Formats: sequence, structure tokens, C-alpha cells
Amino acid sequence: MKHEICKIGDIPETGSLVSDKLVLVSHHLCPYVQRAAISLAEKDVPFERFTIDLANKPAWFKAISPLGKVPLLRVQQNGEETVIFESAVILEFLEETQRPPLHPADPLARARHRAWVEFGSAILNAIGRFYSAPTEAAFLAEGEGLSAMFDRLEEELAAGRTGPWFAGERFSMVDAVYGPVFRYFDAFDRIGDFGILSGKPLVEAWRKGLHERKSVKDAVTPDYPQRLHAFLQAKGSHLSKLIRRNEAAAALP
Repeated sequence: MKHEICKIGDIPETGSLVSDKLVLVSHHLCPYVQRAAISLAEKDVPFERFTIDLANKPAWFKAISPLGKVPLLRVQQNGEETVIFESAVILEFLEETQRPPLHPADPLARARHRAWVEFGSAILNAIGRFYSAPTEAAFLAEGEGLSAMFDRLEEELAAGRTGPWFAGERFSMVDAVYGPVFRYFDAFDRIGDFGILSGKPLVEAWRKGLHERKSVKDAVTPDYPQRLHAFLQAKGSHLSKLIRRNEAAAALP
């Protein structure tokens, strides 16, 4: 288990509504962990980070994680600890206790943002099916499905948006959720041109802005690309075959 202390500046007087010690239990590749890390960074909240191996879960983790998944947020307050699980719940807890808020103040706008957060989770599920597809036919079908989801996102971004982020000039929770989504395409682009984001200029511009955002960059370790590449290569999927084919071609004299 790796223990990494992340100190992200001092909390301003208007920052934290509670005096807690926050510990984020993580995995190197988990996009849901990245959401929480981005939110904490955007709120300028100090936290500690423990990274575990989900293939060899420690006993203490099994004891405090009802679903056996990351992220967990261990909240230590007044000598007692409370464990929060599920990324959506963690994000809402941070919204309620740490400023500045990443959701809009207006209830209708806030509900809309939460809906697009859920759409981001659906995209992550589709990405998982894409890189796990066992055959070329299934791989192409999943790629078409992903492309259609981003077509819908392109339409939403075109509907009166002004500014680099989902809500315009202000970075929001939706942006925190889609930063890890686009990170997968950095890996996919190194394998081949699958055309999933082609013809979607607003999506591509949003992706570029998120790629350059410090909180998004810092949500993973520097060796994340190598770790993700090794993970994709080991899947035994059609994408894994493409990786091996590329590497064999690169090895030719």
C-alpha cells in the first residue's frame, strides 16, 4: 500500500465548513477516484491519499468497504472516523462541507448538472465495454455506440454554451467528472484512430481544456499512461490484440 500525502494549499477562511482530516483511499487507474481528487483540488482542500492494489485488497480495506470498491473517503473528526463510500456520495459530501461549490446554485441548473454527471458514468461503462470487447465486430459496435454518446454531448455543448467549460466560464462538477473520461482517449489515440470523437469540435475543445487543467493533471500519478497501457494490453480483448500488433510492427527492423 502506498501512502501519499497531498497538500493542496491552505484552506481560506471561507473554505471548509467542518474541521476534518480527509483520507482518500485510491487505486492508480480508477476514474471515480480521480473525480474526488479533482474536486478536492478545485476546492483547495488538503487530504491524504492511500493507494491500494484492488487485485490484492488488504484486510483493513475489506473491513471498511461494503462494496469492495474505491474511492473511499475516511473522514476523521473529533477523534472519530466515518467512512464514506461511492464516488457520487463523496462528491455530494464535499459539496456540502467544502467551498467553493462546484454545482450551480439554481436547483434546476443543479439537477441538470447532476444528470450529465450520470451520463458521464454511462460513458465510462461504455468505455469499459469498448476496451473489453472480445471480437472485432463487438469492438466496432461498441465504438459506434460511444461515438453516438459523444454526438449527444456535442449537441448539449452547442446549446448556448459560452466559455471553455461545461457551464461556460465556471469550472463545475461536470468538468471534474469528464476529465477522467477523456483521459482514456489519450491512450486510445496512441493505439489507433478509432474516430469516436471525430467531427465533434466542441467535445475536442473541451477535452483539450480539461487535459491542461492542473487539478485534472494532478489527479493521477506521472506513470498513469504506462499503467493504463499495461492494463489494456493484458485484457485479452480485441484492443489488446491491436496493441500487440502495433508493438510487433514497431519491433521490425
